[in-house]
Amino acid sequence: MTSPDAAQDGAPKAQGKAPAKDPWDLPDVSGLVVGVLGGTGDQGRGLAYRLARAGQKVVIGSRAAERAQAAADELGLGVEGADNAECARRSDIVIVAVPWDGHAKTLEALREELAGKLVVDCVNPLGFDKKGAYALKPEEGSAAEQAAALLPESRVTAAFHHLSAVLLQDESIEEIDTDVMVLGEARADTDVVQALAARIPGMRGVFAGRLRNAHQVESLVANLISVNRRYKAHAGLRVTDV
Repeated sequence: MTSPDAAQDGAPKAQGKAPAKDPWDLPDVSGLVVGVLGGTGDQGRGLAYRLARAGQKVVIGSRAAERAQAAADELGLGVEGADNAECARRSDIVIVAVPWDGHAKTLEALREELAGKLVVDCVNPLGFDKKGAYALKPEEGSAAEQAAALLPESRVTAAFHHLSAVLLQDESIEEIDTDVMVLGEARADTDVVQALAARIPGMRGVFAGRLRNAHQVESLVANLISVNRRYKAHAGLRVTDV
C-alpha cells in the first residue's frame, strides 16, 4: 500500500535552499469583491451569507437580475444582486455554485466576463436513485476541469464542496466547524481561496492538490450525503496533522 506521505518520504533532501514558505502565510483578501453564480440556490446563498457576515463584499448572480436582487435584499449585510454577467464583471473572485446540469451552459455564456478572473468551482456532479447519491464522472474528469476547459482565460480553482447548506444559512450558528479542500494549478490562486475560506469563523482552507485531483473531492459529497442521512447530521471534514 502506498502511504499518503510517500512522495515526501522519498524526496531528496535539499541542500542550501532558503526555508520553504509558511503554508499558512496567506494573503489579505478582505478588500476583494466576491461574486456567487447560483447565489439564489441553497449552497450559493449560504456561502454569500457567510462571506458577507464575515465582512466580505458579495454580489449574488442569477439568470434573472430581479431574482438575484430579491435574494440579496433578504440576506442584507450589504449583499447586492445582479444577472450572472454583471455579477462576473463586478467581482474579483467568482464562486460557481450552479446546479450541475446547468454548469457547462452557464460557464460557456460567461467566458468573456470571466476572462482574467479567479474562478472557484464548488459544483458536485451527482446522480440520485433509490440507493441514494452517487458520483458522476464528467468527460473532462471533474466539474472543475470542465470549468477550466470552458474558461481558458480564467484562473480556475476548486473549493467549498463539502459544506452543509443548512449550516451555512442558519443564522444562529456562529462558526462552521470544517476544513475546505482547495485545488488549483497556481499556488498564488489557491492561497487566495484558502484565505477566503478562513474569513468564515471556524473554517480553514487546506491545499489539496491540482485540478486533476478534483474528481474525488467532488465525489466525496455522495459519501457525506449518506452519512447525513444515516446519522441525521450535517457532516463536514477535518484534516488532521496540518
